[in-house]
Amino acid sequence: MDPVFLQIGSFKIAWYGVLITLGIVAGVWVGTRMARDRGLNVNLFNDMILWMIIWGLVGARIVFVATSWDQFAGIPFPRVLLDIVNLRAGGISIHGGLIGGILVLIYYTRRYKLNFYEYADLFVPGVAFGIIGGRIGNIMNGTDTVGRVTGWPIGYRWPNGARAFHDGMCVRNPNPDLDLSRYCQEIGGQLVMTAPVHFTQLYGVFIGIILSVAAYFWLRSRKAGWAFWQFWLWYSILRAGLEETFRLNPLTLKSYLNQGPNAPGIGLWTDTHLISIPLILVSIVMLLRLRNRPDTRPAGRLVGPSSPAAEPTPVERP
Repeated sequence: MDPVFLQIGSFKIAWYGVLITLGIVAGVWVGTRMARDRGLNVNLFNDMILWMIIWGLVGARIVFVATSWDQFAGIPFPRVLLDIVNLRAGGISIHGGLIGGILVLIYYTRRYKLNFYEYADLFVPGVAFGIIGGRIGNIMNGTDTVGRVTGWPIGYRWPNGARAFHDGMCVRNPNPDLDLSRYCQEIGGQLVMTAPVHFTQLYGVFIGIILSVAAYFWLRSRKAGWAFWQFWLWYSILRAGLEETFRLNPLTLKSYLNQGPNAPGIGLWTDTHLISIPLILVSIVMLLRLRNRPDTRPAGRLVGPSSPAAEPTPVERP
């Protein structure tokens, strides 16, 4: 796999960035169309998107650094500061990006006295599309979000030519729970990992597709916020259960680990597992509360009673 989409001299454009950008563009198109149909402020919505992308990247990097500090601990000061802000080296957290985006949304809805959920629902398709693009980008990067070695029939053996994968996985890791180098051997002058692994990057693509399809039905609800909390519920369930359980991540709370050519390739519990549990519980509570609330958009109407006027609103930067 080659992580580089385009290279001109020393200038490189990575597949990861290109595919996430395509997901964002698709999400902006869908969200803008829904905002217009529902009588929401399209100009304000588009301005939110710009700042949500910026602060989403900030949040995504902060959470990644905080949860992966072992990658930066041995780097001398002040070089460590440069490595922390160097997004080109990779390393972002989806949960951190969502938190950063939500904080921007909270600012805008409070500043302009809008219904938070009316606008939050509009971003659900875009986030799902972004997950698809990001995980396909992870496949192109090779070593990103790799799975544990497994003996299950669904195990995937990366091709010998996937240098981006083998170069990272055949380096000895000081943590024996994360070390895959013992499964590597030299083939054609290159170290190649011959053991099958869970194709967790592809699992992530499936999660994005499931959420994208489900969002179509969630957004048909007449209750503002229904799509927003359904997304958090099912993303947390699918990410923790379908992806993180089989992903080669450090175990914050080590209660079960069984990996290898004759094992299922399962590990519990990572940071994402622990974060997902309260998110699932909160989402269920919020959905139960929303179910008992009056509809925001009555049947036959796209515009809810709390929707702001569609004329342009002066925008103040956060």
